[in-house]
Amino acid sequence: MDEASFLAGYDPGAYPSIAVTVDVVALTIREGKLCVLLVERGARPYAGQRALPGGFVKRETLDEAARREFAEETGLNPGQGDLDRVHLEQLKSYGTPDRDPRMRVVSVAYLAFAPELPEPTAGSDAAGAYWVPVDEAKDLAFDHDEILADGLERARSKLEYTPLATAFTHPDFTISELRQVYAAVWGEELHAGNFHRKVLSVPGFVEGTGETTARGGERGGPRAKLYRAGDARLLHPALLRPTREDRVR
Repeated sequence: MDEASFLAGYDPGAYPSIAVTVDVVALTIREGKLCVLLVERGARPYAGQRALPGGFVKRETLDEAARREFAEETGLNPGQGDLDRVHLEQLKSYGTPDRDPRMRVVSVAYLAFAPELPEPTAGSDAAGAYWVPVDEAKDLAFDHDEILADGLERARSKLEYTPLATAFTHPDFTISELRQVYAAVWGEELHAGNFHRKVLSVPGFVEGTGETTARGGERGGPRAKLYRAGDARLLHPALLRPTREDRVR
């Protein structure tokens, strides 16, 4: 039997139907706090309950579906390059048989973050959308509490061994601003001097721009030097999460 004959007689209905969705853990820092984008569901199931933004995959790739859902809820315009500054990566797949009461649904979750993302605008299938501090994001629909926890752990661990923290900053930043990213994502205040020394000791993590801030740095001191992301893809040595001596006393 050739391929065409096989496909002509193939019956996909002989197998259980499975739908595929994407869910997005979108993180940004607002007023010094790590926040996640949540929507208020406008339809059943879980109508009125908070959830991560997401939806069913259409005739598109998984990455395209995640970018589309992210853009719909943030109001960013992919056609104008608004998503160019957004870091987006696949997180994990979730396929517990009863995770969705409607039918068997497998969700492919994504992690996204960027600096100072705008006020969200609810998509057509959501009653509302808003940024919520991650420590207040609880009791979400479906298995989104688990997905959010996995996304947070991925973001926190990647800040240890990759330069991904620079995706939360503007292209030019101070070491203090970079430290504030680490503090917000890790939920820990960091010793300024220790952090400054560690960052500059990692080859390729950051590089100086030769410029300084227009105004004084922390506590009204001298103008702070500006840096940009270097060419490192992995941090060696890694910037490990705080131990007792790293924490501000």
